[in-house]
Amino acid sequence: MTASAFEIVFAVPMECNACVDSIANALKPLQGIDKFDINLKSNLVTTEGSLPPSEIAKAIQATGRDAIIRGTGKPDSAAVCILESFDPKDRLKPVKGLARIVQVSPQNVFVDLTVNGLPKGVYYPSIRSSGNLSEGALSTGKSFYTLDPVNVNQPSNASTTINSLGAGTSEDSSEELYAGQSFLYAKLAPNEIIGRSIILSKLQNEVTKDSLVGVIARSAGAWENDKQICSCSGKTIWQERTDAKAQGVAV
Repeated sequence: MTASAFEIVFAVPMECNACVDSIANALKPLQGIDKFDINLKSNLVTTEGSLPPSEIAKAIQATGRDAIIRGTGKPDSAAVCILESFDPKDRLKPVKGLARIVQVSPQNVFVDLTVNGLPKGVYYPSIRSSGNLSEGALSTGKSFYTLDPVNVNQPSNASTTINSLGAGTSEDSSEELYAGQSFLYAKLAPNEIIGRSIILSKLQNEVTKDSLVGVIARSAGAWENDKQICSCSGKTIWQERTDAKAQGVAV
């Protein structure tokens, strides 16, 4: 499938025009961004192109500023899935990955998948027919859609879009852990998969007990989530970001 352009909105803390220039200089060299807009007053950066949201976030973060994805695609065209391990050895840090799903045409989505804190190797992601996690990945039913394999071979302490996920070694072994990222295509629409699950298995065409798994939930489209302070907690998005990092789910 040929990559289609889609819009992404990031919240980025900025104080002056120097901040704007720094971010602009970081975005200009990126292949896959057709255009971008930096709004100092609203602390928002909007891009349009075919580059994965996580790659753009890393470029912005390299300037020393945070970048929180506030929306992708059009309304009702984005979804998200947090991948967790149900293995007892991961009970202290169960979150191992995150998938952001963006619709780019009526029947095509991009899946921006990032994982961390896993043994090195090739992993096999698939969308399952059910979102039942009562027995972890084993209760998610038949395969609904198979995605391309993911290589997990980057050092776990490398800069990624997921922070504090199982870095270093596993709880009860000296096994080295790694990270990986893939930008996958699927001939699906978000409304077909909301409520289903994604698994990441070590074995092709087989669900294992230690497969990562998470339920797919609807996510904000571009401009659908422009809050700076949460009405529930009273915290700013940056305070919420700190809390999320502590839980291992910040992107």
